[in-house]
Amino acid sequence: MKILGISAYYHDSSAALIVDDKVICAVQEERFSRKKHDNSFPVEACRYCLSVAGIELTDLDAVVFYEKPFLKFERILVSQITSFPKSLPMFLRVMPLWLKEKLNMRGNITKQLENAFGQKAPMVSFVEHHLSHAALAYCSSGYDEADILVVDAVGEWATTSIIKAEGNKIEIIAEQRFPDSIGFLYSSATQFLGFSVNSDEYKVMGLAPYGEPNTETKHFIKMIKDELVKIDALGTIQLNLAYFSFQYGDKMIRRKKWESLFGFKQREPYSDLTQKHKNLAFAFQFVTEYIIVRLAKGFNTSNNLCLCGGVALNCSANGKLLKSGTYRNIYVPFAPGDCGCSLGAALAYNILHSGKRITNISPYLGPKFTSSEIERTIMDTGLSYEVAKSDEELCEYSARLLIKGNIIGWFQGRMELGPRALGNRSILADARNPRMKDLVNSRIKFREGFRPFAPSVLEEYASTIFSCVGKSPYMMFTYDVLSDNIPAVTHVDSSARIQTVSCKDNPLYYQLLKSFHSLTGCPVVLNTSFNVMGEPIVCSPKDAINTFLHSGLDYLVIGKFIIKK
Repeated sequence: MKILGISAYYHDSSAALIVDDKVICAVQEERFSRKKHDNSFPVEACRYCLSVAGIELTDLDAVVFYEKPFLKFERILVSQITSFPKSLPMFLRVMPLWLKEKLNMRGNITKQLENAFGQKAPMVSFVEHHLSHAALAYCSSGYDEADILVVDAVGEWATTSIIKAEGNKIEIIAEQRFPDSIGFLYSSATQFLGFSVNSDEYKVMGLAPYGEPNTETKHFIKMIKDELVKIDALGTIQLNLAYFSFQYGDKMIRRKKWESLFGFKQREPYSDLTQKHKNLAFAFQFVTEYIIVRLAKGFNTSNNLCLCGGVALNCSANGKLLKSGTYRNIYVPFAPGDCGCSLGAALAYNILHSGKRITNISPYLGPKFTSSEIERTIMDTGLSYEVAKSDEELCEYSARLLIKGNIIGWFQGRMELGPRALGNRSILADARNPRMKDLVNSRIKFREGFRPFAPSVLEEYASTIFSCVGKSPYMMFTYDVLSDNIPAVTHVDSSARIQTVSCKDNPLYYQLLKSFHSLTGCPVVLNTSFNVMGEPIVCSPKDAINTFLHSGLDYLVIGKFIIKK
């Protein structure tokens, strides 16, 4: 079976390819288009997938889309009708697009593929959105059985799904439906705090620890629970729709009602952040964690939980759930949001049609480049460079650069799928240096100073530096920091979103950390994604060199080549 999975038209479009029960590749369209969160049809991602496998469009057995358009259209139509006449402007704008293109999604996808490849496309199939999320989580988890909790804004109708998986079977047990959505609740707070919806939710999470557990914050929590959302003992929620407008308009919230409820104006983008903003972020983060823990406790039928959907990117909530002890093991995949749904859809289709579950799935599924390709790109720019003779020399040289206070771009191997840089497209710095957080935020990333950075730590030392009792390879959980020696990656609440690194998962990156440890006695480095604010993570050598030249990076280590600014 050769299965091409596709996600598109909402945000973070991507494509993935399975051939004969093996995941060949998966990549986001933004990595090629250089448009962050690109939602267009993933033509270049599809092209990449087929080229890696050396196959034609006509060789495919199936093309699978990550949601069921008719169910989604039903939800949109019903919500527009029930919200009439408020919904009229959106109805007049949205319905022509659905009737012309999206309702016939099979024909639309077929046309896009045939125009791109000049060949006849196979029949397009559809998989429910939350099943796409669940399949990626379960297949990559390594569990033989698990509870699966999918939490996001909305799929077709479902906003939260409770799913049971065992062997090669995945079954949806129950679901919460639109408009009652944890994801929409958090995105509404994102908008009120002056950030971009479907993009900046992680900024609210990063801002929350700056809130103070004082009378104002407690009042905000009470207002959220009393006025915005009812939460029952099992974590089921009901939004007070009088405060929201996402069901019929372009904005998430009714601004004046929120301003009246919380007693201050909606923050304008890029304006100053006051203590009120920080306290409100704290309150929404607190309520979200409260809901997630209740959901998990009400569902628990296993020792193992797979958590996925866009809300699963909230690593602080994941950390609180882990700390609650509700489950012995909790797994969040490397791409729990929509960018992972192309791979999830292909995996789900494979289970449904062949009865086989693919496992041992790596996050390193994107493009890689040969030494000759990298060298040719460097020479085209006219930059001078040094060449390491071995991996050992490369890693020791890079470690010494970090120790001297340099910030380096680290570009190696296959690109990661998902929003986290996991050691192949990373910016690295010395976590022991207290100046590095501000330096990387201001000189390199050009982003808000309150945002924290993640530590990469040698897996075997993780429990000595963090309150971590197992693996955390994808930066999906926060843990308490037990050491005062790594201030650059310790958040204001003494937590960190850690990445444990093993030799098995990423041998070269592991070797770099080993070299740094042997020279300093510290098994931790600061790791953030190789990009500047507003741009996708770099994909190609050309992208890496461009970012290197237009940021405050001191060195670029790309393949075996070392370039100094």
